[in-house]
Amino acid sequence: MPGGTAKRRASRSYWTFAAAALGAGRLRRVPGVNARRMEAFSDGVLAILITIMVLELHVPSGSTFSALRTVLPGLLAYVLSFVNLGIYWNNHHHLLKTVERVNGWVLWANLVLLFWLSLLPFATEWMSKNSFETLPVAVYGVVLLLAGVSYYLLGRAIISAVPHESILGTAVGYDVKGIASVCVYAVSIPVSLLSRWVALGGYVVVAILWLVPDRRLAPTIEEHDADSE
Repeated sequence: MPGGTAKRRASRSYWTFAAAALGAGRLRRVPGVNARRMEAFSDGVLAILITIMVLELHVPSGSTFSALRTVLPGLLAYVLSFVNLGIYWNNHHHLLKTVERVNGWVLWANLVLLFWLSLLPFATEWMSKNSFETLPVAVYGVVLLLAGVSYYLLGRAIISAVPHESILGTAVGYDVKGIASVCVYAVSIPVSLLSRWVALGGYVVVAILWLVPDRRLAPTIEEHDADSE
């Protein structure tokens, strides 16, 4: 049939052109997954984790300060965990601004980070229910430590995905801030066996360290965007 023959010829012509263009470098297959998809998924997980922690809060049984005191451990633990999740959300957003597409290693590194962060509501509730006893405080520190290590490895995975053109690698280098945070967690965990309040102080210090705006990424991203234009 003439119509079928014409379609087959047109199809062959298209694929011949596509193959030639690909070989000439006119068409490029960009590997990996759009980073915006990973960011949207991560944002949803973090929002759910904060919602879970809010639902675990209990209203005081009375209207006096003594009644408020009974729920104070849970409220303080919630504030600390909320700040930590907020820090991860903020820095995760800036992290993914440095890359358009991610490979499988980055996806898995991101999932590992989300796994440890998903244990934060459990650790928070256990610590608050037991009024900051030694073991729950230590376990809380372990969760923070492993989340910190996972975040560091996520950054390394993003850098290794584009080693010669990595905006992130240019901005953070060896990430002294991230390594220092992990070291503080690693020291605070055994210290919690001697003094839980000193260990909690270490967790708070790391949170304050990351609450200070990180000036490493923003200028590099802006400079890259200006060069692209």
